[in-house]
Amino acid sequence: MSTTTVNISAAQVKELREKTGAPMMDCKQALTEAKGDMEQAVVWLRKKGVSVAAKKATRVTSEGSVASYIHAGGKIGVLVEVNCETDYVARTDDFKELVHDIAMHIAASDPKFVRKEDVTPEAYEREKDIYRAQAAATGKPPQVVEKIVEGKMSKFYEEVCLYEQPFIKDQTISISQLIAAKIGKLGENIAVRRFARFKVGDAGETIAIAKPEQKAE
Repeated sequence: MSTTTVNISAAQVKELREKTGAPMMDCKQALTEAKGDMEQAVVWLRKKGVSVAAKKATRVTSEGSVASYIHAGGKIGVLVEVNCETDYVARTDDFKELVHDIAMHIAASDPKFVRKEDVTPEAYEREKDIYRAQAAATGKPPQVVEKIVEGKMSKFYEEVCLYEQPFIKDQTISISQLIAAKIGKLGENIAVRRFARFKVGDAGETIAIAKPEQKAE
């Protein structure tokens, strides 16, 4: 049985690198695995980034930077702290771009927590009770109600947790996946530590701090 060999051109590798920021050899391997399909190669690289991130998740992040972002003519302001392992990585353009993108995303999407694990028990139970009451009001059986509640809680996390939200500049990936891709490229653990979001006229600002024991996913 013969197999078809797909020739990957330097132009394809260059295009994928420009699109993802991944190293050249990884781009070539991704295109080879995807048989030249650019979109599938992007998916392959993202999956690889997640894998690399998981391996580095226990490593301490004691360096990093704090960035600010002002939006809507000075009506919305964000401060965010993003950590990495070394000052060298913290000074790279890739890391600075990531921090800026996260700050801009927070300004636009208004998350209330960093990760799912940071959602307070009070907020969790409050939302779950609301969803359960709404589902029960439809007259569905208890087991169906619970499945509906589970689905709504997943959506709740996506709405209020920074890591679960779709990235505003690319809705096909989450903030968690965005960070994972940078971990894969830079070779260090990266984690959002905390952020504060201020909006003119709001009764109070949003302040979120990740639990110390949690690492990047």
